[in-house]
Amino acid sequence: MVRHAHLIGSVGLEDAETVISTVADILGDCCTRIPDGETGDRGYWIRWQQSNFDGCDDLQVEVVTQTIPGFKDKVERPFYRIKDGVDPASIDLGELGYADEAIESHAIFKALKADGAISADVRFQVCFPSPMALVVGFIMPEDQLKVEPAIIAAMKKDLAKLQAAIPADELAIQFDVCYEVVGHDGGPKLPYEDTVGESVKRVGHMCDEVNSDVECGIHLCYGDPGHKHIIEPADLGTSVAFANGIIDAASRKITFMHMAVPKDRHDEAYFAPLNGLSMPVETRLILGLVHHTDGVEGSKARIATAEKFIADFDIATECGFGRRDPQTIPALLQIHRDLCD
Repeated sequence: MVRHAHLIGSVGLEDAETVISTVADILGDCCTRIPDGETGDRGYWIRWQQSNFDGCDDLQVEVVTQTIPGFKDKVERPFYRIKDGVDPASIDLGELGYADEAIESHAIFKALKADGAISADVRFQVCFPSPMALVVGFIMPEDQLKVEPAIIAAMKKDLAKLQAAIPADELAIQFDVCYEVVGHDGGPKLPYEDTVGESVKRVGHMCDEVNSDVECGIHLCYGDPGHKHIIEPADLGTSVAFANGIIDAASRKITFMHMAVPKDRHDEAYFAPLNGLSMPVETRLILGLVHHTDGVEGSKARIATAEKFIADFDIATECGFGRRDPQTIPALLQIHRDLCD
């Protein structure tokens, strides 16, 4: 059995070149996909998309005060509604910028591969939020379903531009599915009642925008604001339900499926829902059970429990580590390496 390390996307180092070269150096052949780390303005997941909504003449901003897990004080955040008299069908967000950022970083990846710093079979990983993340994360509830088609259209433009620029056999695309998961478990409300059915249908539709020769994977996420989940998962039941549903909804192969495992969950009850996982053999399960604070030994305890329910899987952290102290990142990567070895 060969175990690989997977990186969720964000890596809080200085820039893309530092991320890619550091990951390649420490993880070596135990990592088959390398992201650019979502550095700079992209470090806090979707927050950098505010400029796109600010620049849309059909939307107006309203500042909303929210309580966010992990933050002591309430946070003011911009949300957007459709301006009076605007036809929702005419809203055009253009491109979101994910493709442009990835294409620029891929040039660095390509050069490092040409120099031999990255193995020939390693893919460049690009992470997209699900459209629903931008819907719930930026749009006022009464307008969410009205603006959703414009967000989907913009993301499709980015996906098409990205796939036209980077060879299919060098590319992996990951969709971050967060608001849907936490919404189902009692977090921020989704704009539909069938939280699993409607969510997996939408995610499957986006997966079908990924060319068949490009790897396509899913990160099922419980969030990481202030290094705390938005909602703490009771067990892997919700993740298994979403995984099964997305695989059924997508017409194309899903290459990998990532699920989060909190640090204190090495009990059998947390992993038991894996008995209901219905993934084809070509879809690789990734368990986000690596934690810096208890290192190799703590991660091994969670691996041992998981292996009672599923024999073969890859490893990752629960979420990206773009917000952690950069000085801890080499050690965290080394934990992945040691667990793979």
